[in-house]
Amino acid sequence: MNKQRALVTGGAGFLGSHLCDALLAESWSVVCVDNLLTGRQANIDHLRNEAAFEFVEKDICRPFDVGRVDYVFHFASPASPVDYTEHGIETLQVGSLGTFHALDVAKKYNAKYLVSSTSECYGDPLEHPQKETYWGNVNSIGPRSVYDEAKRFTEAVTMAYHRYHKVDTRIVRIFNTYGPRLQLNDGRVVSNFMKQALRGEPLTVYGNGSQTRSFCYVSDEIDGFLRLSKSNEHLPVNIGNPTEFTILECARLVLKVMGSKSKIAYEPLPQDDPKQRRPDITKARTLLGWEPKIQLEAGLRLSLDYFRTAVAAETSTAK
Repeated sequence: MNKQRALVTGGAGFLGSHLCDALLAESWSVVCVDNLLTGRQANIDHLRNEAAFEFVEKDICRPFDVGRVDYVFHFASPASPVDYTEHGIETLQVGSLGTFHALDVAKKYNAKYLVSSTSECYGDPLEHPQKETYWGNVNSIGPRSVYDEAKRFTEAVTMAYHRYHKVDTRIVRIFNTYGPRLQLNDGRVVSNFMKQALRGEPLTVYGNGSQTRSFCYVSDEIDGFLRLSKSNEHLPVNIGNPTEFTILECARLVLKVMGSKSKIAYEPLPQDDPKQRRPDITKARTLLGWEPKIQLEAGLRLSLDYFRTAVAAETSTAK
């Protein structure tokens, strides 16, 4: 009997590569498609000799076909502030054209489909915590709009294929996720703080640090994806950790975990930076029986070896 075959677009990225690992552990055959714009070969090097794993370097903004698949996991997109600021046009393209093409694969093979959306769909929210029914407060022409609007359009296309073509779709709205394989220089809160603390540099806090985020460790996030993939829910589902931290609290916790003497440096708050971010996960708890298990301090400790190795490698390369 042939194994179930899954397609993971963006499978060489931070979350995509962890998803590939999880699917292989569940005895799927996995084809990973990535153009390596922001994904990294290093994230999937450990799978090179895995018989059930195949890597295809391809830009999904052009029509593509990797053969019969039973499930499409569409995770292709720049996702960090540094990446989507640098690659704004590509972010819009993969959220639109790339989504059409991924859905076309699912439609052709009658495959199930799950797309990664984002809490950025809520923008700088006027509702707190954010429920899936909240329509958001997004600046459609601001500097973050290339990502926010790309993901909102991704959701619209996904629901259109479900309604008009009967594709069996799911939408996950991801809140701040961290853990091994985060890129050092991607501008996300945890990677910035860990990198700076390891280098003995001041930790950069934007504004006064009172803005909040909710941080979910990667293994919890992946567990949520898998549970959602097996459900019959077609409307968006928040997957994130509802425990809320101010950015300043997060910085101080990183210093504690690292045993670092680094100071905190304050910089102006970027335009449209959300003041609050916390998921209401009632839906995930009720429908999926899911909630995160790993809280921030424990997750930071689990991430420490990875960041130490990554900083050491970068320092060695720079010499």
